[in-house]
Amino acid sequence: MQGGGKVTAEMGIRLGDGTPLDQLGGIDSRFLQWHWSKNPVWALPSQIIASVARKGYAVVPAAETRPLLGDGGLKDWSGFSRSWDELPVDSYMGDGGRYRRRRYAEFGISRHAIVRKPHGPHYQSRAYNPLNGGIERWFEPIADAMTLHPALRAVLRTSYSLFDALTPVAARPYEWHVEVHQIRIVAGPREEGHPTPEGMHRDGVDWALMLLIARERVRFGKTTICDLRKRALASFTLAAPFEAAIVNDQRVYHEVTPVAAVDERDFGYRDMLIVTFSRNSQHCAIPQSVKS
Repeated sequence: MQGGGKVTAEMGIRLGDGTPLDQLGGIDSRFLQWHWSKNPVWALPSQIIASVARKGYAVVPAAETRPLLGDGGLKDWSGFSRSWDELPVDSYMGDGGRYRRRRYAEFGISRHAIVRKPHGPHYQSRAYNPLNGGIERWFEPIADAMTLHPALRAVLRTSYSLFDALTPVAARPYEWHVEVHQIRIVAGPREEGHPTPEGMHRDGVDWALMLLIARERVRFGKTTICDLRKRALASFTLAAPFEAAIVNDQRVYHEVTPVAAVDERDFGYRDMLIVTFSRNSQHCAIPQSVKS
Protein backbone atom coordinates (compact mmCIF):
# COMPACT_ATOMS: atom_id res chain seq x y z
CA MET A 1 0.00 0.00 0.00
CA GLN A 2 1.22 3.45 -0.80
CA GLY A 3 1.41 6.45 1.50
CA GLY A 4 -1.41 7.83 3.61
CA GLY A 5 -4.31 9.85 2.24
CA LYS A 6 -3.97 13.63 2.10
CA VAL A 7 -6.50 16.37 2.66
CA THR A 8 -5.85 19.78 1.14
CA ALA A 9 -8.06 22.66 0.09
CA GLU A 10 -6.87 22.33 -3.49
CA MET A 11 -6.95 18.54 -3.89
CA GLY A 12 -9.73 17.41 -1.58
CA ILE A 13 -9.48 13.94 -0.10
CA ARG A 14 -7.35 11.36 -1.86
CA LEU A 15 -7.12 7.69 -1.00
CA GLY A 16 -3.97 5.73 -0.28
CA ASP A 17 -3.36 5.20 -3.99
CA GLY A 18 -4.04 8.84 -4.86
CA THR A 19 -7.61 8.45 -6.15
CA PRO A 20 -9.81 11.50 -5.43
CA LEU A 21 -12.60 10.40 -3.12
CA ASP A 22 -15.26 12.32 -5.02
CA GLN A 23 -14.75 9.99 -7.97
CA LEU A 24 -16.09 7.01 -6.04
CA GLY A 25 -19.49 8.15 -4.83
CA GLY A 26 -21.40 6.81 -1.86
CA ILE A 27 -18.51 7.38 0.56
CA ASP A 28 -18.69 9.65 3.57
CA SER A 29 -15.77 11.98 2.91
CA ARG A 30 -16.32 13.90 6.16
CA PHE A 31 -15.62 10.85 8.26
CA LEU A 32 -12.49 9.95 6.31
CA GLN A 33 -11.28 13.54 6.56
CA TRP A 34 -11.72 13.38 10.34
CA HIS A 35 -9.99 10.00 10.50
CA TRP A 36 -7.02 11.13 8.46
CA SER A 37 -6.67 14.24 10.60
CA LYS A 38 -6.23 11.92 13.61
CA ASN A 39 -4.29 9.16 11.83
CA PRO A 40 -2.38 10.73 8.94
CA VAL A 41 -0.52 7.58 7.91
CA TRP A 42 -3.70 5.51 7.58
CA ALA A 43 -5.39 5.10 4.20
CA LEU A 44 -7.67 2.69 2.38
CA PRO A 45 -6.82 1.67 -1.19
CA SER A 46 -9.56 3.00 -3.44
CA GLN A 47 -10.28 -0.34 -5.06
CA ILE A 48 -11.44 -1.78 -1.73
CA ILE A 49 -13.95 0.89 -0.82
CA ALA A 50 -15.02 1.37 -4.42
CA SER A 51 -15.72 -2.34 -4.83
CA VAL A 52 -17.72 -2.58 -1.60
CA ALA A 53 -19.65 0.62 -2.34
CA ARG A 54 -20.49 -0.33 -5.92
CA LYS A 55 -20.75 -4.12 -5.91
CA GLY A 56 -21.45 -5.00 -2.29
CA TYR A 57 -18.24 -6.97 -1.81
CA ALA A 58 -14.48 -6.86 -2.19
CA VAL A 59 -11.79 -9.52 -2.37
CA VAL A 60 -8.62 -8.20 -0.76
CA PRO A 61 -5.20 -9.78 -1.38
CA ALA A 62 -2.78 -10.29 1.46
CA ALA A 63 -0.45 -7.66 -0.01
CA GLU A 64 -3.11 -5.03 0.79
CA THR A 65 -4.63 -6.47 3.97
CA ARG A 66 -1.39 -6.83 5.88
CA PRO A 67 -0.26 -3.17 5.51
CA LEU A 68 -3.75 -1.98 6.41
CA LEU A 69 -3.66 -3.99 9.62
CA GLY A 70 -0.11 -2.81 10.23
CA ASP A 71 -1.38 0.76 10.19
CA GLY A 72 -4.00 -0.35 12.71
CA GLY A 73 -1.36 -1.65 15.13
CA LEU A 74 -0.86 -5.25 14.03
CA LYS A 75 1.73 -7.16 16.09
CA ASP A 76 2.51 -10.80 16.92
CA TRP A 77 0.47 -12.38 14.14
CA SER A 78 2.05 -15.77 14.83
CA GLY A 79 0.96 -15.69 18.47
CA PHE A 80 -2.53 -14.66 17.48
CA SER A 81 -2.86 -17.37 14.83
CA ARG A 82 -1.66 -20.06 17.26
CA SER A 83 -4.75 -19.46 19.39
CA TRP A 84 -6.78 -21.33 16.74
CA ASP A 85 -5.07 -24.50 18.02
CA GLU A 86 -7.07 -24.11 21.23
CA LEU A 87 -10.59 -23.91 19.83
CA PRO A 88 -13.14 -26.42 21.20
CA VAL A 89 -15.50 -28.44 19.04
CA ASP A 90 -18.69 -26.67 17.99
CA SER A 91 -21.37 -28.89 19.52
CA TYR A 92 -24.31 -27.13 17.85
CA MET A 93 -24.01 -28.56 14.36
CA GLY A 94 -27.42 -29.52 12.99
CA ASP A 95 -25.82 -32.02 10.61
CA GLY A 96 -24.12 -33.86 13.49
CA GLY A 97 -20.67 -32.97 12.19
CA ARG A 98 -17.67 -32.49 14.46
CA TYR A 99 -15.51 -30.75 11.87
CA ARG A 100 -15.91 -27.21 13.25
CA ARG A 101 -13.97 -25.67 16.15
CA ARG A 102 -15.07 -22.27 17.43
CA ARG A 103 -14.88 -19.44 19.96
CA TYR A 104 -17.01 -16.29 20.09
CA ALA A 105 -17.10 -12.78 21.55
CA GLU A 106 -19.18 -9.60 21.22
CA PHE A 107 -18.00 -6.00 21.30
CA GLY A 108 -19.39 -2.51 21.23
CA ILE A 109 -17.23 -0.31 18.99
CA SER A 110 -17.45 3.44 18.57
CA ARG A 111 -15.13 6.21 17.45
CA HIS A 112 -13.89 6.41 21.02
CA ALA A 113 -13.60 2.86 22.32
CA ILE A 114 -13.61 -0.89 21.75
CA VAL A 115 -15.48 -2.53 24.64
CA ARG A 116 -16.02 -6.24 25.10
CA LYS A 117 -19.60 -7.07 26.03
CA PRO A 118 -20.59 -9.68 28.64
CA HIS A 119 -20.48 -13.17 27.18
CA GLY A 120 -23.75 -14.48 25.85
CA PRO A 121 -25.19 -16.87 23.29
CA HIS A 122 -24.96 -16.41 19.55
CA TYR A 123 -28.39 -16.44 17.95
CA GLN A 124 -29.60 -16.51 14.36
CA SER A 125 -33.15 -17.12 13.21
CA ARG A 126 -33.85 -20.03 10.91
CA ALA A 127 -34.58 -17.49 8.19
CA TYR A 128 -30.83 -16.82 8.06
CA ASN A 129 -29.52 -20.19 9.22
CA PRO A 130 -31.94 -23.03 8.50
CA LEU A 131 -29.45 -25.66 9.71
CA ASN A 132 -28.24 -24.26 13.03
CA GLY A 133 -30.57 -21.32 13.68
CA GLY A 134 -33.50 -20.92 16.03
CA ILE A 135 -31.59 -21.83 19.21
CA GLU A 136 -29.18 -20.21 21.63
CA ARG A 137 -25.66 -21.33 20.82
CA TRP A 138 -23.40 -20.87 23.81
CA PHE A 139 -19.99 -21.08 22.19
CA GLU A 140 -16.93 -20.94 24.40
CA PRO A 141 -15.69 -17.36 24.78
CA ILE A 142 -12.62 -16.05 23.02
CA ALA A 143 -9.78 -15.97 25.55
CA ASP A 144 -9.31 -12.63 27.31
CA ALA A 145 -5.73 -12.39 26.10
CA MET A 146 -6.90 -12.74 22.50
CA THR A 147 -9.62 -10.08 22.79
CA LEU A 148 -6.89 -7.68 23.90
CA HIS A 149 -4.32 -8.94 21.40
CA PRO A 150 -2.91 -6.23 19.08
CA ALA A 151 -3.72 -8.35 16.01
CA LEU A 152 -7.42 -8.56 16.84
CA ARG A 153 -7.50 -4.90 17.88
CA ALA A 154 -5.97 -3.98 14.51
CA VAL A 155 -8.66 -5.97 12.71
CA LEU A 156 -11.40 -4.28 14.75
CA ARG A 157 -10.01 -0.77 14.24
CA THR A 158 -9.57 -1.26 10.50
CA SER A 159 -13.01 -2.83 10.10
CA TYR A 160 -14.61 0.01 12.03
CA SER A 161 -12.90 2.63 9.89
CA LEU A 162 -14.11 0.96 6.70
CA PHE A 163 -17.65 0.02 7.68
CA ASP A 164 -18.44 3.26 9.48
CA ALA A 165 -17.30 5.29 6.49
CA LEU A 166 -19.32 3.15 4.06
CA THR A 167 -22.51 3.58 6.09
CA PRO A 168 -24.68 6.62 5.26
CA VAL A 169 -24.58 9.28 7.96
CA ALA A 170 -28.29 9.00 8.72
CA ALA A 171 -27.98 5.24 9.31
CA ARG A 172 -24.71 5.24 11.22
CA PRO A 173 -24.96 4.25 14.92
CA TYR A 174 -22.99 5.84 17.72
CA GLU A 175 -21.84 2.33 18.67
CA TRP A 176 -21.69 -0.73 16.45
CA HIS A 177 -22.65 -4.19 17.67
CA VAL A 178 -19.74 -6.41 16.64
CA GLU A 179 -19.51 -10.21 16.74
CA VAL A 180 -16.19 -12.01 16.39
CA HIS A 181 -15.84 -15.70 15.54
CA GLN A 182 -12.66 -17.75 15.59
CA ILE A 183 -13.42 -20.77 13.39
CA ARG A 184 -11.39 -23.79 12.35
CA ILE A 185 -12.82 -26.20 9.77
CA VAL A 186 -11.14 -29.62 9.94
CA ALA A 187 -11.04 -32.16 7.12
CA GLY A 188 -9.87 -35.71 7.68
CA PRO A 189 -9.83 -39.26 6.36
CA ARG A 190 -13.56 -39.84 6.87
CA GLU A 191 -15.06 -36.37 6.75
CA GLU A 192 -14.97 -33.24 4.66
CA GLY A 193 -15.12 -29.92 6.47
CA HIS A 194 -18.02 -27.61 5.66
CA PRO A 195 -17.31 -23.88 6.14
CA THR A 196 -20.95 -22.98 5.36
CA PRO A 197 -23.06 -26.10 5.96
CA GLU A 198 -26.21 -23.95 5.78
CA GLY A 199 -25.46 -23.27 2.10
CA MET A 200 -25.82 -19.98 0.29
CA HIS A 201 -26.83 -17.46 2.94
CA ARG A 202 -26.72 -14.04 4.51
CA ASP A 203 -25.96 -13.54 8.19
CA GLY A 204 -28.54 -10.89 9.02
CA VAL A 205 -25.93 -8.23 9.79
CA ASP A 206 -24.81 -5.07 7.99
CA TRP A 207 -21.17 -5.80 7.18
CA ALA A 208 -18.86 -8.79 7.41
CA LEU A 209 -15.12 -9.37 7.15
CA MET A 210 -13.88 -12.89 6.41
CA LEU A 211 -10.13 -13.05 7.03
CA LEU A 212 -8.05 -16.15 6.34
CA ILE A 213 -5.75 -16.97 9.27
CA ALA A 214 -4.25 -20.25 8.05
CA ARG A 215 -4.86 -23.00 5.54
CA GLU A 216 -2.97 -26.26 5.99
CA ARG A 217 -3.16 -29.54 4.06
CA VAL A 218 -6.61 -28.93 2.56
CA ARG A 219 -7.95 -28.38 -0.94
CA PHE A 220 -11.09 -26.76 -2.32
CA GLY A 221 -12.98 -24.24 -0.16
CA LYS A 222 -14.10 -21.93 -2.95
CA THR A 223 -16.11 -18.85 -1.94
CA THR A 224 -18.98 -17.68 -4.14
CA ILE A 225 -20.68 -14.30 -3.81
CA CYS A 226 -24.22 -13.91 -5.20
CA ASP A 227 -26.63 -11.03 -5.56
CA LEU A 228 -30.03 -10.97 -3.84
CA ARG A 229 -31.48 -13.10 -6.65
CA LYS A 230 -28.71 -15.62 -5.96
CA ARG A 231 -26.99 -15.00 -9.28
CA ALA A 232 -23.23 -15.55 -9.02
CA LEU A 233 -21.13 -12.39 -8.98
CA ALA A 234 -17.70 -13.80 -8.15
CA SER A 235 -15.92 -16.99 -7.13
CA PHE A 236 -12.50 -17.23 -5.54
CA THR A 237 -10.45 -19.24 -3.06
CA LEU A 238 -8.80 -17.64 -0.04
CA ALA A 239 -5.45 -19.41 -0.14
CA ALA A 240 -2.91 -17.49 1.98
CA PRO A 241 -2.96 -15.81 5.40
CA PHE A 242 -4.28 -12.21 5.33
CA GLU A 243 -6.40 -12.77 2.22
CA ALA A 244 -9.89 -11.51 2.92
CA ALA A 245 -13.41 -11.01 1.65
CA ILE A 246 -15.54 -8.05 2.72
CA VAL A 247 -19.31 -8.07 2.14
CA ASN A 248 -22.31 -5.83 2.54
CA ASP A 249 -24.62 -8.47 4.01
CA GLN A 250 -27.70 -6.48 2.99
CA ARG A 251 -26.73 -6.75 -0.69
CA VAL A 252 -25.08 -10.14 -1.24
CA TYR A 253 -25.19 -13.81 -0.27
CA HIS A 254 -22.11 -15.95 0.22
CA GLU A 255 -21.18 -19.63 0.38
CA VAL A 256 -17.98 -21.68 0.69
CA THR A 257 -17.59 -25.18 -0.73
CA PRO A 258 -16.36 -28.03 1.52
CA VAL A 259 -12.66 -28.56 2.13
CA ALA A 260 -11.00 -31.96 1.88
CA ALA A 261 -7.69 -33.21 3.20
CA VAL A 262 -4.89 -33.20 0.63
CA ASP A 263 -3.74 -36.57 1.99
CA GLU A 264 -6.76 -38.79 2.65
CA ARG A 265 -4.83 -40.46 5.49
CA ASP A 266 -4.20 -37.18 7.31
CA PHE A 267 -6.02 -34.14 8.67
CA GLY A 268 -5.98 -30.57 7.42
CA TYR A 269 -7.72 -27.37 8.41
CA ARG A 270 -8.89 -23.92 7.32
CA ASP A 271 -8.78 -21.17 9.98
CA MET A 272 -10.91 -18.05 9.61
CA LEU A 273 -11.62 -14.92 11.61
CA ILE A 274 -15.16 -13.70 10.95
CA VAL A 275 -16.09 -10.20 12.13
CA THR A 276 -19.61 -8.84 11.65
CA PHE A 277 -20.85 -5.29 12.24
CA SER A 278 -24.51 -4.49 12.91
CA ARG A 279 -26.09 -1.12 13.49
CA ASN A 280 -27.87 -2.64 16.49
CA SER A 281 -28.07 -6.02 18.17
CA GLN A 282 -31.72 -6.65 17.30
CA HIS A 283 -30.81 -9.06 14.51
CA CYS A 284 -29.52 -11.45 17.17
CA ALA A 285 -32.20 -10.78 19.78
CA ILE A 286 -33.36 -14.09 21.19
CA PRO A 287 -37.14 -14.67 21.03
CA GLN A 288 -38.72 -15.32 24.43
CA SER A 289 -39.89 -18.72 23.22
CA VAL A 290 -36.35 -20.03 22.76
CA LYS A 291 -34.60 -18.42 25.74
CA SER A 292 -32.96 -20.88 28.11
